[in-house]
Amino acid sequence: MEEKVREKVELSIVIPIYNEEENLPILYEKLKNVLDLLGKSYEIIFVNDGSTDNSWEIIRELAEKDPHVVGVNFRRNFGQTAAMSAGFDIAKGEVIITMDGDLQNDPEDIPKLLEKLNEGYDIVSGWRKDRKDDFLSRTLPSRIANWLISKVTGVHLHDYGCSLKAYRAEVAKNLDYYGEMHRFLPALSKVVGAKVTEIPVKHHPRIYGKSKYGISRTFKVLLDLILVKFLLDYRTKPLRVLGGTGAVLFLIGFLALAYLVFVKIFLGQDIGQRPLLIFGTLFVLTGIQLISTGIVAELITRTYYESQGKRPYVIKEVVTSEAHAEKEALEAAV
Repeated sequence: MEEKVREKVELSIVIPIYNEEENLPILYEKLKNVLDLLGKSYEIIFVNDGSTDNSWEIIRELAEKDPHVVGVNFRRNFGQTAAMSAGFDIAKGEVIITMDGDLQNDPEDIPKLLEKLNEGYDIVSGWRKDRKDDFLSRTLPSRIANWLISKVTGVHLHDYGCSLKAYRAEVAKNLDYYGEMHRFLPALSKVVGAKVTEIPVKHHPRIYGKSKYGISRTFKVLLDLILVKFLLDYRTKPLRVLGGTGAVLFLIGFLALAYLVFVKIFLGQDIGQRPLLIFGTLFVLTGIQLISTGIVAELITRTYYESQGKRPYVIKEVVTSEAHAEKEALEAAV
């Protein structure tokens, strides 16, 4: 589809789609019924993530007959995070709602998300309190992962895996995420100082199609969590964690070797066969390597920010006396 110029709207709905041909028409009708009653300008962005069924043909037909629908077609399957990222980039709404295309999220929860967002929050996440999935293969691993993510990141949510979320556009568009980071967006928003909360939402059993995820995803979540923790705490100061760990190891190794030197010179004991010699040398070399890696990481971080004109901070608002006077004059004129 040729890209068309679209005006700003109040609400953008971003939906990644992968082999959901049976669910798409039903989801579209449900969304239309809810969104038309809201009285807000809106757009529905379907991102086809390399579907192998007729999902793209259905999206194309919807976009051709309804100006509210925008279809985005990937050349191949890039994953849910990439699909959401594309939707965020294209979205023109002041508020962005994300949801799955499998009918397990309910469009009727959208007004509740918006109502909570208007209380001053930047992100409102859905909580599938009464989840309709298999307990052992999906619900239990998800609960464990949610507990762990909350503890590590400090952003406490019951359900990181729920795709039904509402974002203020200025927050969503300021987040950098790759790989499979979409589930960590509320935690990553901590970098830009976003205010996050959650509300219970409906969850329906899947009727058509099959789930694209299994228990193997849990191990990917654990690996991604390590990266998220690093990004949250050491994104702009990698030398703190790498250099700090390296310095501790170097000190332990140095003290061990210093002890062995003392034993060799002053006590005349043989140290060649002692395991402490191997461990001391290993700790010193590992410490030097980590400190060196931390320095390189610092240089890469500076290159990242300076080459793209990025800043290690996010400004929410700037107030000056001139701006305040202009606002008062405008309000008086009205």
